[in-house]
Amino acid sequence: MDTPRVVVTGVGLMTPVGVGRDASWLSLLEGKNGIAPITLVEAEDLPSTIAGEVTGFEATDFLNRKDARRMDRFVHLAVAATDEALEQSGLDVPAEADEIGCMIGCGIGGIGTLEDQFRVFFDKGPGRVSPFLVPMFISDMAAGQVSIRTGARGPNVNTVSACASGADAIGTAWEVLRRGDAKAMITGGTDAGVTRMSVAAFAASRALSTGRNDDPEHASRPFDLERDGFILAEGAGTLILETLEHAQERGAPILAEMVGYGASADAFHVTQPSENGEGAARAMRVALDKAGINASDVGYINAHGTSTPLNDKFETMSVKTVFGEAAGAIPISSSKSMIGHTLGAGGAIEAGVTIMSILDQRIHGTRNLIVPDPECDLDYVPEGARDVPIEYAVSNSLGFGGHNSSLIFKRFSD
Repeated sequence: MDTPRVVVTGVGLMTPVGVGRDASWLSLLEGKNGIAPITLVEAEDLPSTIAGEVTGFEATDFLNRKDARRMDRFVHLAVAATDEALEQSGLDVPAEADEIGCMIGCGIGGIGTLEDQFRVFFDKGPGRVSPFLVPMFISDMAAGQVSIRTGARGPNVNTVSACASGADAIGTAWEVLRRGDAKAMITGGTDAGVTRMSVAAFAASRALSTGRNDDPEHASRPFDLERDGFILAEGAGTLILETLEHAQERGAPILAEMVGYGASADAFHVTQPSENGEGAARAMRVALDKAGINASDVGYINAHGTSTPLNDKFETMSVKTVFGEAAGAIPISSSKSMIGHTLGAGGAIEAGVTIMSILDQRIHGTRNLIVPDPECDLDYVPEGARDVPIEYAVSNSLGFGGHNSSLIFKRFSD
């Protein structure tokens, strides 16, 4: 039996630059900044007082009030992104429930709920802890609740690989479809980590930018010489993946084809990438091999691009390792320059952005690339949006613990 081709028929995005796919994409093309003073929690005494929040988002626009109260914000965002993706796709989940699965990555789950309930536990005693605490904070509940709401009864998995969680969910869903275990998959990533504990913890690990609290416009600056850490953010991205045969049978809109997925481990350090970015390079090579294409076929790379000194340097080196002399000719940009680092949602949001880039044959720039870093000397598109012919595009995600994930999408053609 031939391996099925897999296509994308829906994209949903909830990001700090827009509630919804079109709003987010337009904002990215316009180079809008999504980083601002934190409003979700009290932040005056925190090391970083700025973040990327999904402003204007109301859970009750997507859920009834009772259900919303029994879910953490990371689930709210996943539900909203999924609703948008399903609407675009037109996929009738109940009609084929056993053949449709759900895989949603999440890095830290309902940490906001957990923090709130710890306060209840210590202040009022164990008898006052909410009976909904566990199903609100465990990270699989985005996949679980989406499955319950949509009726999808196929494979249901939550991937947890730190900042690569969303990308690994998409890659795993792609493999599920290719081996014939489902006809369609609801997949992506979500995280809502803008909490007091998260900010304090990431700052303590020296991964977070803490020096530009008074200048949020210029705080996230991937590949810039003066970068000093990432900006914490929240968000969600959902893709609807289907076998080509299934999508064509129902006349679905085909946005792009997914053709490659590679994953690897650095086996090096809990927070630092491996020397010279060799782990990320291996993930890209695996993805290229599965796609059956040459490095020279790639027309765009959506970089992990966190704005941390080591990540951006070693990601640059990994691209040079894989693409050789062609590396300097490939346009590369970092969505995190505008939305910040959405943790487990990052790979899914950026996969959605990559698909929009293929559809429009246009890419967004890397904001705040002001002072060139001689060690990050590739084409990071510093001057706004650019029209680019894209046949194949790569989306990279790299996570704490040494997780590397690379996805490849292709402009669809019969």
